[in-house]
Amino acid sequence: MAKAYNPSAVEAAWYEWWEKSGFFVADANSKKPPFVIVLPPPNVTGALHIGHGLTSSIEDTIIRWRRMSGDNALWVPGMDHAGIATQVVVEKKLMRERGLTRHDLGREQFNAEVWKWKDEYGGKILNQERRLGASLDWSRGCFTMDDKRSKAVTEAFVRLYKEGLIYRDHRLVNWDCILRTAISDIEVDYIDIKGRTLLKVPGYKSPVEFGVLTSFAYPLEENLGEIVVATTRPETMLGDTAIAVHPADQRYMHLHNKFAIHPFNRRKLPIICDAELVDPNFGTGAVKITPAHDPNDFLVGKRHNLEFINIFSDDGIINSNGGKEFEGLKRFDARVTVIEALKSKGLYRGAENNEMRLGTCSRSDDIVEPMVKPQWFVNCSDMGREACEAVEDGRLEIIPKQFEADWFRWMRNIRDWCISRQLWWGHRVPAWYVTLEDDDLKEFGVYVDHWVVGRNEVEALTEAGTKFPGKKYHIEQDQDVLDTWFSSGLFPFSVMCWPENTADMKTFYPTSLLETGHDIIFFWVARMVMLGMKLTGEVPFKQVYLHPMVRDAHGRKMSKSLGNVIDPLEVINGITLEDLHKRLERGNLDRNELDIAKAGQKQDFPNGIAECGTDALRFSLVAYTAQSDKINLDIQRVVGYRHWCNKLWNAIRFAMLNLGTDFLPSENLDVKSLPCGCKWILSVLNKAISKTVTAMEVYDFSSATSAVYSWWQYQLCDVFIEIIKPVMSADDNNSTSASVKRVTRDTLWICLDNGLRLLHPFMPFVTEELWQRLPQRLGDSSRKESIMISDYPTVIKEWIDDEIESQMVLIESSVRSLRSLRMAYLLLPKQRPEAFLLCKTDEVATVVEKGATEICTLASLASLKVLRESDVPPVGCAVNIVNEHLSVYLLLRGIVDAQLELSKLEKKKEELIRQQEAVTKKMNIPGYRDKVPANIQEENLSKLNKLMAELSIVEEANENFEKLLADSS
Repeated sequence: MAKAYNPSAVEAAWYEWWEKSGFFVADANSKKPPFVIVLPPPNVTGALHIGHGLTSSIEDTIIRWRRMSGDNALWVPGMDHAGIATQVVVEKKLMRERGLTRHDLGREQFNAEVWKWKDEYGGKILNQERRLGASLDWSRGCFTMDDKRSKAVTEAFVRLYKEGLIYRDHRLVNWDCILRTAISDIEVDYIDIKGRTLLKVPGYKSPVEFGVLTSFAYPLEENLGEIVVATTRPETMLGDTAIAVHPADQRYMHLHNKFAIHPFNRRKLPIICDAELVDPNFGTGAVKITPAHDPNDFLVGKRHNLEFINIFSDDGIINSNGGKEFEGLKRFDARVTVIEALKSKGLYRGAENNEMRLGTCSRSDDIVEPMVKPQWFVNCSDMGREACEAVEDGRLEIIPKQFEADWFRWMRNIRDWCISRQLWWGHRVPAWYVTLEDDDLKEFGVYVDHWVVGRNEVEALTEAGTKFPGKKYHIEQDQDVLDTWFSSGLFPFSVMCWPENTADMKTFYPTSLLETGHDIIFFWVARMVMLGMKLTGEVPFKQVYLHPMVRDAHGRKMSKSLGNVIDPLEVINGITLEDLHKRLERGNLDRNELDIAKAGQKQDFPNGIAECGTDALRFSLVAYTAQSDKINLDIQRVVGYRHWCNKLWNAIRFAMLNLGTDFLPSENLDVKSLPCGCKWILSVLNKAISKTVTAMEVYDFSSATSAVYSWWQYQLCDVFIEIIKPVMSADDNNSTSASVKRVTRDTLWICLDNGLRLLHPFMPFVTEELWQRLPQRLGDSSRKESIMISDYPTVIKEWIDDEIESQMVLIESSVRSLRSLRMAYLLLPKQRPEAFLLCKTDEVATVVEKGATEICTLASLASLKVLRESDVPPVGCAVNIVNEHLSVYLLLRGIVDAQLELSKLEKKKEELIRQQEAVTKKMNIPGYRDKVPANIQEENLSKLNKLMAELSIVEEANENFEKLLADSS
């Protein structure tokens, strides 16, 4: 066995063996209770990041624990086709390698290129999951655009359409002018702008100005003067169709039902009253209304039946509706031109800094443009209400509970969901437009009532014939594809091959738990719940566990521009600072951003990142979940757990050396006859098992890791292994020593076997490696082939010994006090002084006498003598107080400087006197006995007595050192 733990060596081969052995595969015909998790499907374009690392660590910990606990545990892997992201990647590749656009190829050939790319490069992230030890059932792996999942998507669309829940309408959407598609809310990132800011925008050579509120005047009809409005988007005034004021605003009472005149096209803009939108105390109290390009204005337009004028083409160019003066300009170039035109007409009224949130597309970095487009929508009102009811009646549990309020707030105010995207890569909308021979307008999609929906073209033709009997027509399928979130919203049951009633569907659906980040509770979790309840009649999972978001050690969001992005594989493998810099250089940062990012890396990782291994990273991430909604990840903590793995390694090495080559664990262990130390370690192991299981059952991973770590570190390694070293080195020729050694070896083996199984779900690789090295019972048929399919430890009643644990608490406290004295007086490990323990009760004296050997071993003492209250410690001792019944004395004569100790004791005496006087002063306040609660009076009296006792001990020690000085002179 190697002398030190090497993560890369340990992790090299186990995963492949686990997978080949079929340990990850669940059985749909098993009688065991099912426990099912679906992995949030990563994007096919994705690369492993720390968020995936956290998700994988938590879910694998749960699934391994459930598998070992006797469940038919299924963890389903999948991959999302990621419509926009994948299309962008392949389009860039085509342009870079062949100088072609997708339009050059045509839809069919372009999609063939995407499939080719997917097969060759896509899905690397799932292979990277293997590095994290993810025990996924790869035999059930799926892709959101494979045949079975595509069938589920089509079926869901058709059923929802037939129920009247999917409809087509002109609505305001988030539009990306670079990608020329609507995008979902989750694909919109927001930049908080404090004032005038210049930003780079794709497609513009010069930076564009944001964060400025521009004021201008609209002339009023009938020579009524002007009305001043303000906007952060002056170019949108080209599509204004009204001006809104508050109905109670006295300044504008005379303008009700009047009109302003558009300065560039002479369009009449009605002055409307809208108390819902307008705040009379903000700005001028007058608001320009552009219904086709602003979410709030869109609602105003609906309320007041205003005209909706779209002034932009799909690529953000001013169209003919914007007027000849501006037609053909890019939208942000038009902003400048509009302002100049307003100035030339004398209508410009100034500009000022303005705080604002600017939406950008996470895929293209383009500024999102609200635009009215014909799209397919899902009516979510009733489904949202039902999703609320599921949480209220307990069918769905949200963990942590704090997110319930967010759930109810969003679901009760849910808006209809735009599910169509103007892309080529994705699930084609299963809707066909029917063009009748006698239609006046032949333009595709012009008649809203000419759409039919079917599972295929044959069904669509049948639907068209039913809808338009006796008519001549032809049909054409919608070019749009469905939002990626639509297919991923079906994931918990589409992975079971719904709508088919498969064995997996019968056994594993509904699933048990959905685990994901709290940032997508609405975008993904809510949609899975709504679609699952509607299409299957059941909540798709019984519980939702929402994990925190990972930040850097300083609490900052991880960002390429800050240089604080952490790649899990770099933590697992280790990386130099130079290579961290090289990764930045391969990115798209400009020179200034690159310099800032490199400086950040140098500050946080001056020596790079040490090789930590998978187990240390997993344990750190799972332990960090206590940090509410954010995790401030400090790599040094991961490094600390990597060192802890070495401690585990050394514990097993110690065992292998001391168990001997011929050791075979006993079939039965008589716990009552064991030495005290063995009884104690088994009892506290029981407590650790109980705490771990209890914490795991409520997904309190931080408490679970703390329980496991504390037992291994502070009880097994720091105490038990140390106190059994003299036993292990004792002479085997002595029958008593040999008997004690035998039962101690058995106890050690039981501890290591249970301890490794207890730790396995958190640290799978090192525990498998070490468990396989443990000796086996002869002919033990119950022992499994791998630790991962062994039984998880359970509490054994015979091991419970509260009395021994209580005694050991006193022994450990004595040891800590003695060690504290050793540290205070800078004693070297080889210096083994004599110690005296002054006991004031018979009970304490009995415990200390029984544990004398353990105390001597742990505190590195030459000898230990128990004193009673009437005994006097030798001259020249340092003293420490364990509690009011026990004090420890370390004989330092000839080891330390007595004069120095007298100085320390004098300071301690002064501090004790100060504290004693403070408590006494409190107790002597007039009315103290009448006004202060009895429990507080009791606490103060106890504190005073303790201080007086400590003062007495210090004075006694003071006398001892004075005697020591006198003796020395």
